[in-house]
Amino acid sequence: MGLRFLEHLLILTHDPEGTRDWFVTNLGFRNGYHPEFGFPVYWLYIGEQDVIHIGKARHSGHQDTYLKAPNDGDRDFAAAGALGSGRIDHLCLNCDGIEEFIERLGRNGVEFSERKAHNSNLYQLFMREPINGIKVELNFAWEEAARIGRVPAWTDAGENEKGAAAVMSDKPAVPTSSF
Repeated sequence: MGLRFLEHLLILTHDPEGTRDWFVTNLGFRNGYHPEFGFPVYWLYIGEQDVIHIGKARHSGHQDTYLKAPNDGDRDFAAAGALGSGRIDHLCLNCDGIEEFIERLGRNGVEFSERKAHNSNLYQLFMREPINGIKVELNFAWEEAARIGRVPAWTDAGENEKGAAAVMSDKPAVPTSSF
């Protein structure tokens, strides 16, 4: 069980295109494929791995809802979108041992939400680190979650009312990371 590698980070900014172009032109990232989330994003790659995601701050209510962590309540964690306000929205870690993570988080009183990632074979846990307000995303192979009968509250189709078997039987379009 444990952390395997940093998967990606999301930057919310007033100028997503300029941010994308800077990383591509100056650092050699490659702009590439991303699933359709219902709001614009750019995914920048090193080789075949997407490592930086870029989105427009305050783009839409749908985006704000999608990016919300379960214990946010009425607090506003979205970047203001003013010049220089680009911020990291969340940290994503690729993991294994979902059962042990769920047990540890529960034992420590950490509230989290569960999702089946858009068009992929990932099962995700989202939570907010309370000291600095940083959202943390933990990605697991969806087979781990299905094996223990976990049911995500959110899927590609929105809020989920299906059981674990129905959600987890869908064929993924995007493979897990190849690290």
